[in-house]
Amino acid sequence: MSVWIGIDLGTQSVRAMAVDADGDVLGSASRPLTSHRDGPRHEQDPEQWWRELAAATREALRDVPPERVEGVAVDATSGTILLTDRDGAPLTPALMYDDRRATAEVERVNETGGPVWERLGYRRMQPNWALPKLLWLLRDAPPHVRAAHQNDFVNRRLVGHDVATDLSNALKTGVDLIGERWPDDVLDALGVPAGTLPDVVRPGARLGVVCAGAAAETGIPAGTPVIAGTTDGCAAQLGAGARRAGSWNSVIGTTLVLKGVTEELIHDPLGVVYSHRAPDGSWLPGGASSTGAGVLSRDLPGRDLDALSRQAAARYGGRPGRPGPITYPLVSRGERFPFAAPEAEGFTIGGDPADDVERYAAVLLGAAFVERLCFDYLDLLGASVAGEVILTGGATRSAFWNQLRADVLRRPVTLRENAEPALGMAVLAAGDPGHMIRTRAVIEPSAADLREPYLRFVGELERRGWLPANAAGHARKRSTP
Repeated sequence: MSVWIGIDLGTQSVRAMAVDADGDVLGSASRPLTSHRDGPRHEQDPEQWWRELAAATREALRDVPPERVEGVAVDATSGTILLTDRDGAPLTPALMYDDRRATAEVERVNETGGPVWERLGYRRMQPNWALPKLLWLLRDAPPHVRAAHQNDFVNRRLVGHDVATDLSNALKTGVDLIGERWPDDVLDALGVPAGTLPDVVRPGARLGVVCAGAAAETGIPAGTPVIAGTTDGCAAQLGAGARRAGSWNSVIGTTLVLKGVTEELIHDPLGVVYSHRAPDGSWLPGGASSTGAGVLSRDLPGRDLDALSRQAAARYGGRPGRPGPITYPLVSRGERFPFAAPEAEGFTIGGDPADDVERYAAVLLGAAFVERLCFDYLDLLGASVAGEVILTGGATRSAFWNQLRADVLRRPVTLRENAEPALGMAVLAAGDPGHMIRTRAVIEPSAADLREPYLRFVGELERRGWLPANAAGHARKRSTP
């Protein structure tokens, strides 16, 4: 039986997974990565990516017969970029996905490329996107340098020669996702030399095969096809099995990320929703909130969250539409989705929580309300939100939270058996066979009616001037019986 290798090149670690056609994981391993942060700076050493990737793949493939390996694909953090020489050796550290040094460059990027960004639906770039950071890097660069996204760097090492980048990782570098090419006139006007950026292909395209040198270091057999990957968010969506138009993958970890599938490109006047391109040419809209479970570790340090989940279920499970506090669980100042509000701060309405169980439940309820508001806003933009909703991320450990989210959304939610970005890359390397993805449970909404507290929460966001009136009005309309 064939085996495919998925590699998730993240911020804190690199994870490799060997998966067969039935979705069985035959081997997996991870290795930590080190970041260097200082104010707006966030850097990593690209050579460490390669060393730790090689160590992880060697361990993951330890018990896998080499002749069974049919392909490998790599995902990476969105917007991470560096400069290399012509041979692929790094000339700079990697500027990571949240490095914000390019504040001075972003206005010029948006002034020059604004019409293109408007046509692509997201309207404006942000300082942490890859194109502003590329301009920042090029200010002091020698001639004839090359730009590489995070997975471009390791893909080149795997095949031993120049590789194309995928449309997913190229999005924040300004690629024209409709024409599937670089906007050369914009790049010329910005002073990006011709030849700096790699060619572009769709995720799922074949880039080459693993060379002998890389095989010796990684344990991946020489000659194994190397498949163009995606960003980590799109990889998680593939691993969750959100592949049909109208289906959505909602991930709550430290923060909330929502990604779905539409047949047409979504245009967002606020610029908080942007779309990737799927391997089949459909669109993958989504957004990332600054709310999420990170508030729990911050506000309830050292507490046993699994125990709090059980206590909350025992206290509130039989009380549909329960009154009580609602917390807007903002992990850091400023909101990105489903509205843009740099000045937004966390708050609690409905009184102060009486104890840690109530404090825990208030955070979970607020996060579920933000998730519901994301769907309401996507519906306002014209995206189909009627398909399957798949929950992944660390929040799914809490049965109480899973049920609460189904109740707030007023629809069934699906839990997968093994949904993670590395699995998504194995699925992509295998040509996207859905049978590699297994369902663990489908949770039906209970009789709980949480519309009234949800609309109180929406009203508070509107009152504070963060949520636009049309978005608040649409949320009220969708909550009408």
